[in-house]
Amino acid sequence: MRVVAIIQARMGSTRLPGKVLMDLGGQPVLVRVFERIRRAKTLDEIVVATSDLPADNPIAQLCFERGWRCFRGSAADVLDRYYRAALAARADVVVRITADCPLIDPDVVDLVVREFLKHRADYASDDNPRTFPRGLDAEVLTFSALERAWKEGKEAYQREHVTPFVYEHPELFSVISVHNDADYSQYRWTLDTVEDLELLHAVYEKLGNRDDFGWREVLALMEREPELAELNAHVVQKPLHQL
Repeated sequence: MRVVAIIQARMGSTRLPGKVLMDLGGQPVLVRVFERIRRAKTLDEIVVATSDLPADNPIAQLCFERGWRCFRGSAADVLDRYYRAALAARADVVVRITADCPLIDPDVVDLVVREFLKHRADYASDDNPRTFPRGLDAEVLTFSALERAWKEGKEAYQREHVTPFVYEHPELFSVISVHNDADYSQYRWTLDTVEDLELLHAVYEKLGNRDDFGWREVLALMEREPELAELNAHVVQKPLHQL
C-alpha cells in the first residue's frame, strides 16, 4: 500500500500573500513543512501540489532546486489538483498536509496514518473534534474516497478544501477521528496572519532555529512562556465555507 503525502501550497493567500515562502529561522516556511514531515515513518513519498498560475512559479522553482516532486494543477479546484497529483504519484492512500503548518509533527502524522490503517477506514483526521493544537492537522484518505469526492463533490467549498465531501457523508465512508489524551485545541500554531508569523518566529528562535523538535517541546515552551500564545490568541480562523 503506497502512502503519499501531498502538501498543498500557493502564493495567493488573501490574509498573508506569499506566506509559504516567507523566511522562518533561515528557511522558507514550505521547506520547514517538507523537512518535518520527511521524518514521518509511514510515508512512501511526499509531493508538493501547487497551481499552474504564474504567481506560483517560485514554489515550483523551489521544488526543482530541492529535488522534490511537484505537481501543478488547478488554482481554484484544489480537489482536482489533489486527485490528479495522487493519480500521478500512484497513491493508494493520500495524506493531506497544508503548507501553512510549519510546526507539523511527523509523529502525529504517523499516528493518524497508523490509526487509519488499523481501522481500515476511508478517512481519518486529528481535527474533528480538535484536541491537538491547530497547525498539527493531518487528514488521511483512500485514493478511492478521494476519487469519489472528485467525481461527486459539487459545492465550491468541497472543491477548495478537498475532503469535506468525504467527512460530511459518513453514510458513504468509514470516518474516524484521532484524539490526544489532553485537549490543547486552544493553541494556534498555523500561519495565516502577521501575528501567527510572529509566534512561529519566536518558537523557532527559542528552539535554536532547528526543525527537528517535536510538538511536545513546543507545548512545554508555551507552558513556560504563556505570553507567547497571546501573540496570536485573538486571530479568528477563516470559516470553511468562506471563499
